[in-house]
Amino acid sequence: MSRVYLDWNATTPLRPEARAAMVEAMDVAGNPSSVHAEGRAAKMAMERARERIAAALGAEGADVVFTSGATEAAAMVLAGCGMACAPVEHDAVKAWCETSLPVDRDGAVTIADPGRSALQLANSETGVIQDLPEGLAVSDLTQGFGKIPFAFNWLGVTAGFVSAHKLGGPKGIGALILKKGTDILARIRGGGQEQGRRAGTENLIGIAGFAAAAEAAQSDLEAGLWEEVAARRDALEARLAAVAPETIFVGKACKRLPNTICLLTSGWKGETQVMQMDLAGFAVSAGSACSSGKIRTSGTLQAMGYDDAQAQSAIRISISPALDEDQMNRFADAWESAYSRWRDRNG
Repeated sequence: MSRVYLDWNATTPLRPEARAAMVEAMDVAGNPSSVHAEGRAAKMAMERARERIAAALGAEGADVVFTSGATEAAAMVLAGCGMACAPVEHDAVKAWCETSLPVDRDGAVTIADPGRSALQLANSETGVIQDLPEGLAVSDLTQGFGKIPFAFNWLGVTAGFVSAHKLGGPKGIGALILKKGTDILARIRGGGQEQGRRAGTENLIGIAGFAAAAEAAQSDLEAGLWEEVAARRDALEARLAAVAPETIFVGKACKRLPNTICLLTSGWKGETQVMQMDLAGFAVSAGSACSSGKIRTSGTLQAMGYDDAQAQSAIRISISPALDEDQMNRFADAWESAYSRWRDRNG
């Protein structure tokens, strides 16, 4: 029986639209920085892709700077700036910020000085969506892009960043989005590409795939596809809760990403559940896939006030729009069987 992929927040399969655009871009011979006809053709293709990505982000008129991904974009805008963030942020943000912002039990972050703070739009582990304050300096938009409606120009933030592989684009390409006129210090210097903000020959193949994926993701969102995903998520949660009443569904009462379930059954190690589900043919995770294959206690859940035993018992199920009822039921059967064996052993 085929495997079922339930780790959509870690990375997504490449969309066919992105694959086709990348294959086409492979035949573009020129360097976008060259002034001859081949170079101009490459430049034109890149700028069209930039416009398409900006449109999908609701960032028309803003500066879209191509990067190798959200991690690089975060470093470009946060390194050396002395900003504050909360412990629920991705490691790529926490690496450059003071993790001093308070978090409540529901994962909501309180910000006193938005102009000196970074705050994610949505959390990759819990799915909790934040209310971004006006004047926020930086926001990690990676998990929200393509799953929930927003427009960069309406968020009131100075800078945001995204990564293509979270919405069906290729790995190794992302973007930093800056409100027009925002200055940043270039971290990679050389030929002055990307308006002098990020040197190096642009990854045209990745950019083409990114643009195609962004447009397709936006079309899915507008068609209501993620509302259907949310309904399947709620049905799955209800079934699991019926057989495991002590299990906590983190953020269930909050605004969440439509595809994300973070559940914890205190005492049943998350890493054990991940392995059991993997052997049964299902890919889930014990948190964010940001630590080189390591499974560790969730700092996000600890920051929200869960104790070590609870935080170590969490798994994340992040479902795709392609998940059908049969696959959902197969997963529920497998998890319930594993839960019953654990409960029998532990009284």
